Amino acid sequence: MTTIENAEVILLYKRNSEPDEQLVGFIEAQLTEKGHRVFIDRHLTMGMDWAREIENRIRSAAAIIPLLSADSIYSEMLGFEIESAHEASQLRAGRPRFLPVRLNYTGPLPEPLASILDPLQYFLWEGEQDTLGLVTELAEALKQVPQPGQQPEPDLAAAQNVKTAQAVAPENQPNRPPTRLPALEAVGGAVPLDSEFYITRSADGDLRSALSKRDSIVLIKGARQMGKTSLLARGMQFAREQGSRAVATDLQKFNAENFKTVDRLYRTMAESIADQVELDLNPTQTWDSRRGPNANLERFLRKDVLARIERPLFWGLDEVDRLFMTPFGSEVFGLIRSWHNERALDPSGPWSNLTIGIAYATEAHLFITDINQSPFNVGTRLVLEDFTPAQVAEMNRRYGNPIKSDEELTRFCRLVGGHPYLVRRGLDEFAKRKIPFDNFEQQAARDEAFYGDHLRRILVLLVRDSELTQVMRGVLNGQPCPTSESFDRLRSAGLVTGHIPEEARPRCRLYASYLRRHLL
Repeated sequence: MTTIENAEVILLYKRNSEPDEQLVGFIEAQLTEKGHRVFIDRHLTMGMDWAREIENRIRSAAAIIPLLSADSIYSEMLGFEIESAHEASQLRAGRPRFLPVRLNYTGPLPEPLASILDPLQYFLWEGEQDTLGLVTELAEALKQVPQPGQQPEPDLAAAQNVKTAQAVAPENQPNRPPTRLPALEAVGGAVPLDSEFYITRSADGDLRSALSKRDSIVLIKGARQMGKTSLLARGMQFAREQGSRAVATDLQKFNAENFKTVDRLYRTMAESIADQVELDLNPTQTWDSRRGPNANLERFLRKDVLARIERPLFWGLDEVDRLFMTPFGSEVFGLIRSWHNERALDPSGPWSNLTIGIAYATEAHLFITDINQSPFNVGTRLVLEDFTPAQVAEMNRRYGNPIKSDEELTRFCRLVGGHPYLVRRGLDEFAKRKIPFDNFEQQAARDEAFYGDHLRRILVLLVRDSELTQVMRGVLNGQPCPTSESFDRLRSAGLVTGHIPEEARPRCRLYASYLRRHLL
């Protein structure tokens, strides 16, 4: 190991949250005094240049120090920044290096943070008494440069506040009488199975029907943050209640190494399935490179899984969009389609016991040109839509009616357009802060307000693609999308609505107001 001289260090945290805000300032001052170049995104003015600078800084840094608190772990922007740093680290031989700091929080991390940070040691800050020691240990850790291709952990075994990450499951909460309001939950990510804030939509009933009939393929399509993962989880629960086994493969948890080749991808999938079905299975013992990747995965599922569990299996594949960008995506989808075809030819064969649920956002036809090799034009297709005004009203009731009048509820629906995440995030804000509706409406599109974290992430994603940014500018000016592809991409990202490119319009008033300010 060699010493980092004058290292560029990025501090990632959630704005307007305590103790995060106060601690980040102290860490910045102390590390700067020790000769490091410390960057925090609060020093930049919001806008296009800010969005570009954030990505450039993260990807060129020597180290990333994310502050993880019970509040910040659900920050969309923090999650996005950590993902970007992780991608850069895999491409740059372990740089930037992660030095996670947990702020009085040792519970589980949501995805994508869990798959990136759980394997690492972390610093634990439990109060002001730990502040000076924390900075000292961070400075020591910054002296170490990772070896090429490695992501080393801090060599601080003797430090009392450096610990190995342990995901601690929350205790089950007792059932509450229906007359009491449910406790507020963190908003973001999958909605827990026992949550009282989950709104059932038509897709829920359609999924249960498809699983009852044991369809071969169930497609769950929806833009980002529409509830695909939450629906898939409920499908798995229903399948188990019906006597089936259920396993999940979340491709968001896979890293670049898992996607290097189709064989590595299949092995990772097989190992995960083997763990979940709780059989004494070791895919590597039966994997034979002479057969080829497709034959190996197919043989594993048919002989090692389906034949041994002797009951139907529901396999939920989440974040399938990641496969669209790989050179072997069509091969994977072709294999899934072949199982569907074989099942039709041999209804009593092993594939009749397999149902695959595929959750995705992007239009598959943009990446799969041979419809005969695609699973996306067979099986049961479910599309997740925005909440209706009646469903928004029901969610408001579950939050204790923080929006009091029908007129304000109508204005709220116009502002967020029935977007499931925006609805919950807004009602959560009302329930916690009891702010007047006029104040809420005035603050909603501000960078530092309650939606700011979500909106900044959208801006950074758009800036990554100058062509798509230009298309979005046109939509904001009332122009149609120039191509079906650009329309599908903006719609799958959840930024526009409509059925054809000519109908493209901003998803909601909130997005239109925010993006007009920064893009026009």
